[in-house]
Amino acid sequence: MLYTQFFIPTLKETPSDAEVISHQLMMRAGMIRKIAAGIYTYMPLGLRVIRKFEKIVREEMNLAGAIELLMPAVQPSELWIESRRWAQYGKELLRFKDRKDNEFCMGPTHEEVITDIVRREIKSYRQLPINFYQIQTKFRDEIRPRFGLMRGREFIMKDAYSFDTDSAASDTSYNSMYNAYTRIFERCGLDFRAVEADTGSIGGSTSHEFMVLASSGEDAIVSCNSCRYAANVEKAEGTKGQQERAGHLPLARIHTPNKKTIAEVADFLGINQSDTIKTLLLSNGEGQYVMALVRGDHELNELKLKNHLGWDDIQMASDEEILRFTGSPPGFLGPIGLKENLPVVIDYMVESCSNMVTGANETDQHYTGVDAGRDFQVSMIADIRIVGEGDACPRCQNGRLEIWRGIEVGHVFKLGTKYSNSMKATYLDKDGNEQIIFMGCYGIGIGRTVAASIEQNHDENGIIWPLPLAPFHCSVVALNAQKDQAVMEAAERIHNQLEAAGVEALLDDRDERPGVKFKDHDLIGIPLRIVVGSKNIVENKVEFKLRYNGETHLITPQQAIEEVISRVKTASGGTR
Repeated sequence: MLYTQFFIPTLKETPSDAEVISHQLMMRAGMIRKIAAGIYTYMPLGLRVIRKFEKIVREEMNLAGAIELLMPAVQPSELWIESRRWAQYGKELLRFKDRKDNEFCMGPTHEEVITDIVRREIKSYRQLPINFYQIQTKFRDEIRPRFGLMRGREFIMKDAYSFDTDSAASDTSYNSMYNAYTRIFERCGLDFRAVEADTGSIGGSTSHEFMVLASSGEDAIVSCNSCRYAANVEKAEGTKGQQERAGHLPLARIHTPNKKTIAEVADFLGINQSDTIKTLLLSNGEGQYVMALVRGDHELNELKLKNHLGWDDIQMASDEEILRFTGSPPGFLGPIGLKENLPVVIDYMVESCSNMVTGANETDQHYTGVDAGRDFQVSMIADIRIVGEGDACPRCQNGRLEIWRGIEVGHVFKLGTKYSNSMKATYLDKDGNEQIIFMGCYGIGIGRTVAASIEQNHDENGIIWPLPLAPFHCSVVALNAQKDQAVMEAAERIHNQLEAAGVEALLDDRDERPGVKFKDHDLIGIPLRIVVGSKNIVENKVEFKLRYNGETHLITPQQAIEEVISRVKTASGGTR
């Protein structure tokens, strides 16, 4: 491909609304252009990378036995009402009416549509298991679209759906997709972790997120430094603590003037924050309340608490609600002497502690010597805290948890019968009895993975593409080609030989200064570069450069060609 016959509208300046590095570099490299908030055009260079990733995804999905189809982006409300998600999904679901006043939505996902297809087409156990997938545009009306392709409203997604006769068979399909996803991201040359995660609005019993590690990641994840345990922080399990002190002090009330925060109280009493209890009052928004207690140096994990209680929503109680239940102003809340009966849930680490300090539900008053169970009634003991760096691993017990930042690029769910039950997707077993189908669903953000790769692979000069995702494998840069016919002829020979060998090569034949060309090629990040110049070509030499480490070698054109071909052939393993 000749540069002058392609279209790469690079920018010298970073757009003011581009916050993260992938957004900045994709805009500057001419890969995407914004048309509305969270909605982008994929320009020719960006589309080449998208298609590269799609090809890897298709190969691995097909290898895993999944069958490709294509479902409509527009979905009728009736299916979503059947699954009970029409109201539940919220404002992210873009709803509209056609000219006949029928309600539709732009699909953010396709569980309803695929379940409808299967319940119409699959009748017998002989047709199972089966797995369908598609690569298609989705729309979610994000309240705050940002970060380019990382959190857009319109985006390209690969979604797959497995259908099985029972839970055990569904586990097999789930593991198959988990392994396929692992191969996909390995082939892309990405540093990633598969972590246990909450199922969220999709539902189901089990899920794993595939996270590309990057300092700019929105999600915090933990992994053990000794075993393979990894989880999203919101899902990560806390361990039960050991009894920290022998003996029990009597309960005592103490005056704590103007000391409201954990830090202020601990400093005033000359104790550690871990010797205090943090008390929180929460509601499900429907008249149910709970008091949650975690150690003072810990934070409440609202998602864990919500799941333990079986609530659909959870929110902090207002100051007025706190006053009604406890008589306490903000800052002095505690579990002792409540005005009304409340279920009290304590974290495992609170259970293991004694002689703690907590609010006394009265201005400028706290209790010392507090023991859970002795001084107040406990309704539930559960893991309800956010884990921290250095915590003990909940699986191997020997390792310690490390915290990373990650970008979610894939998510696999074991759905069970959530959708098949509500939408009556059944099959006839060997005995002719009707049975509910077990489902799984599996998503990969196509554009987001491309952006995540940039977040992980860049420097101050631009993008550094891993070979499997690069828009072109190699750039051939002809210096002063318009003035030196020998340079242009040599560059064309190299370019043509590379393309004949199956290498995707971009020949820069522009009439531009060398510095301009080098800056552009650093920006767009093509992994391999062959520079043809007047001085070197006289000696039958070219400069061969690796983008990822800047290493250069002066070698013959044939040696450069062979080196490029060799690297491209091994690129399917995720190497550079």
